[in-house]
Amino acid sequence: MNKQIAVTALLLLVACKPTASVPPEAPAVAPAEAKATTPPAPPVAEASAVPADAAATPDDPTAVNQAIDDALGDHARYEPVIRQLQQAVAARDAAAVAALVDYPFDTVRDGKPLKIADAAEFAREYDRIVTPDIARAITTQKYSQLMVNYKGVMFGNGEAWVNGICVDDACKDFNVRVVALQPGP
Repeated sequence: MNKQIAVTALLLLVACKPTASVPPEAPAVAPAEAKATTPPAPPVAEASAVPADAAATPDDPTAVNQAIDDALGDHARYEPVIRQLQQAVAARDAAAVAALVDYPFDTVRDGKPLKIADAAEFAREYDRIVTPDIARAITTQKYSQLMVNYKGVMFGNGEAWVNGICVDDACKDFNVRVVALQPGP
């Protein structure tokens, strides 16, 4: 009940103040629902934790972390992966990005579906998967402006998604991984 009250209060707070525009949520390739291993999430309204004065405030992770806690699970498992992804893409470290991806990995290249089997193949194909537009969406994304919903954490206009992948049948444990990299709308 307390989580419902907190989410409702957050949504009312966000709805009552002018906010930056939130990108559409419909990705070209469905990141999480295509995987049966995505941890179950409670039915929570979408939370886009964008402070009203985003340009004037530092990149405060509080609201996004709360949204992750409410929709997906422990934000302390998500935040390091999100920040590692941004650093690895900024450094053009194909192996580090590949280590964060869930395999087999489905993506789109040149408008056609592509299945990547493992990290070695991802690293070889890195420049064709992580295009300049996708890299820009990841590296310029402010943590405080990430969009969070039951499908995961979205960068930009859906160019990248991060979500939890269950490691047991009950989904009591999960690994946070990159589940989608795709061209934006």
